[in-house]
Amino acid sequence: MTTTLSTTDRLAIHDLVSRYAWALDTGDVENFVTCFCREGVLVWDAFDRPGRWEGEEALRHFARFFRDQPSSAGRQHHVTNLLLEADGEEALGKAYVAVALRQGDGPHALNVMGWYEDRFRREGGQWRIAERVIRDWSGPILANIAGQTGEHLARPLPPPLAWLFRTASED
Repeated sequence: MTTTLSTTDRLAIHDLVSRYAWALDTGDVENFVTCFCREGVLVWDAFDRPGRWEGEEALRHFARFFRDQPSSAGRQHHVTNLLLEADGEEALGKAYVAVALRQGDGPHALNVMGWYEDRFRREGGQWRIAERVIRDWSGPILANIAGQTGEHLARPLPPPLAWLFRTASED
């Protein structure tokens, strides 16, 4: 059983996290899908009901949804402070994510402040995402901060995402 990640493994996982963001933000649906294991899972748990996309076709649907939104032009995922640890033959990770949205000549909007909770696995000789959970920067993660209860703060699902989440439950 692996108890540490090599430098090569760490760099490969960092590259994978970057490829995910670049693929999603440039509408490269197929490259987005290849960031995941064949039965990979993406869970978006920031709203009053989580969305879940499992397997290549569901992940393709997720990426197409954002590619096909005119408001996606100019969106950038900024992923930082990636922490990795070995977990047997897999790796666990967590990272900050902020999503900036270009709005004309500015000022631009910070659309999302959250974090990823990831499980990575080698498949076909490459590190891939086995499961990614997208979380809001609120609730349990802030439980140690003064004035915070640690309760999950379930925001209402924004109307533009309603169709995506509805179809997630049907996949």
